[in-house]
Amino acid sequence: MIDYLRSPHWWLGIVLAVVVSVAAGYAADYIGVSLLGFSKSPISAIMMAIVLGMLIGNSLRLPETVVDGLRFCASTILRVGIMLLGIRLSLISAGINTLLALPFVIAAIVVGLTTVGLLGRAMGLSKQLSGLIAVGTSICGCTAIVATAPIIRANEAEVSYAVACITIFGIAAMFFYPFLGHYLFADQPILAGLFLGTSIHETAQVAGAGLMYQAQYNAPEALDIATVTKLVRNLCMIAVIPLVGIIYGRNQDDGSKQAGWLSMIPWFVVGFALMSALRTIGEIGDRPFAVLEQDQWDNIVKFLRHGAEYCLLIAMAAVGLTSMFSGIRKIGAKPFALGLFAAVVVGGVSLLLISLFGESLLERLFA
Repeated sequence: MIDYLRSPHWWLGIVLAVVVSVAAGYAADYIGVSLLGFSKSPISAIMMAIVLGMLIGNSLRLPETVVDGLRFCASTILRVGIMLLGIRLSLISAGINTLLALPFVIAAIVVGLTTVGLLGRAMGLSKQLSGLIAVGTSICGCTAIVATAPIIRANEAEVSYAVACITIFGIAAMFFYPFLGHYLFADQPILAGLFLGTSIHETAQVAGAGLMYQAQYNAPEALDIATVTKLVRNLCMIAVIPLVGIIYGRNQDDGSKQAGWLSMIPWFVVGFALMSALRTIGEIGDRPFAVLEQDQWDNIVKFLRHGAEYCLLIAMAAVGLTSMFSGIRKIGAKPFALGLFAAVVVGGVSLLLISLFGESLLERLFA
């Protein structure tokens, strides 16, 4: 990390992501207000940041040292933003959202792991590649793939194919699912956010979709439930990845080390809970923390909320800048088809279950 801090190219990658994120805000307003004539732009800055980033990243050959800075934005800054999102919810609200999300998350994971794995084997793909695509689609994208790979002893090509599938179909879902969610749950943004959180692969993609929904439809609760749902899926790695190792692992022992379960708990999930606890404590009594005026506390919460959203905007710009179209060509027809099937199955099952049971469960929890 020290070497990166000393590298001007690494800082250039961060600056590039920031510049694209700022340009995306101006571009969204210009297109929506000046060109299309709306009083408020229907185009979100998040969407423009990803599109601009993809156009730049695939038009220019960025040096690897610059890409390192972009990856820092798409990983660490993203996770800081998600952690700060915890300030939006009290522990009670976060707990209710967790209870709402849990049954749908479990159903999506079970269906994804079983059907994707079986179809992959039927298509003649290795059980390791099938397992990586299944776990990446069902739990939390590339993080789950990287955590699972050494346990099932997947080789580098299998990891590369699985990551490419998750990236391609996750980005497609990130653009399409907010509009589908609003079409199906227009008057119930909590259910729309639940759909986003259970069906989109990567944490970054869920955050981007939730921010798009919030910006397009003025529904911050959709982002809140989508974030909590995705964090619940992330925590499921603790139980699911050892199971995947048993089902999809290679028999021979090559001496590779298995990850400890503590390493599977993302630090930003803990940070999200701590920020929610901070919000809860701040709302106790007439004077937050017994030293602040209510206006001061409100300004702190507002500052942290805006900080979270801007961290996510920078991360989305970096995601766009590092999303290469060339990844589509290297996958091959069978892994591509399996990745598409996985995305459709997990999304379809989530949508079906939320449509059937989401409203009644929501009413019971909030009652």
